[in-house]
Amino acid sequence: MPHERSGPRVVAIGGGRGLAASVAAVRAYAGHVTAVVTTADDSGSSGRLRVSRGIPAPGDLRRALVALAGAQGDPLGRAFEHRFEGTDLAGHTLGNLVIAALTAESGDFVKALDLTARLLGADPELGRALPATLEPVVLRARTRAGAEVLGQYAISQTPGIATIAVDPPRARAAPGVVEAVLAADQVVLGPGSVYTSILAAVLIEEIRQALAETKAQCVYVCNLEPEQSETEGYDTAAHVEALWAHGVCPEVVVVNAGGDVDGSGWALDASVRAPRPDDPQPDPRARTRVVAASLAAPDGTAHDPALLGAVLAELARDR
Repeated sequence: MPHERSGPRVVAIGGGRGLAASVAAVRAYAGHVTAVVTTADDSGSSGRLRVSRGIPAPGDLRRALVALAGAQGDPLGRAFEHRFEGTDLAGHTLGNLVIAALTAESGDFVKALDLTARLLGADPELGRALPATLEPVVLRARTRAGAEVLGQYAISQTPGIATIAVDPPRARAAPGVVEAVLAADQVVLGPGSVYTSILAAVLIEEIRQALAETKAQCVYVCNLEPEQSETEGYDTAAHVEALWAHGVCPEVVVVNAGGDVDGSGWALDASVRAPRPDDPQPDPRARTRVVAASLAAPDGTAHDPALLGAVLAELARDR
């Protein structure tokens, strides 16, 4: 039976395993959670279904839905992540195919996501997963050397990214996304690939504008370590500067204790760097603070949802 519970309204934005970790973290303390998921993936099962079925990439939404339902360890949740091999379905995951089939039957991609959430056992009163946009978007990046790179997968394999954009530039946010961001108490960006997961969703112009207007606390959860190509050589400051360069200014940056945060001008004492008194319009970057905590799972390769959830919950309470 659907029910309500107390707690902040939280929006988690991004994609991939990082967003799934943040959704799992947030659902432990939030009264309501909305996952806003990038749909620019053009590789693997998601890329094939984008082309063959004409739907937004479902893969990152699938992961978010499983996390939203708390079904990662359940047989159905594991089945949703099952990837077929050695058949005509080779490379596809069951969850992607279910979303594609429900879209075909209902005629509505967002309704298909809500139906998938119910199938997994998620409480519709406590949260949902939404695509950043329903339009077929392509990521377009430019490297520091001036080269143009097209497509999510190609960008993820390219070091030295300077800027990234969504094509078409006026792609509309999916229904319900802007309203969720404006009504949120807390917005969580990441963890995940800063260009191809986080900015791929945030750079839908209506979403970026909603982030600029919302009264919510905006928290960026930095990756545990740089990625092999996309952010090769990045420290914490470089990740955050990539967000700043695209007009995204988080209020709080959460980093894993012991990560590469020294030597970049970042304080680890969570102090707020106050703007100058004579500055009538202080740069929002001057108010960014850094919170360091132990966040890694035992194997060190991903964020532990329980540890991350405890930090995010405390930030929400202390605001």
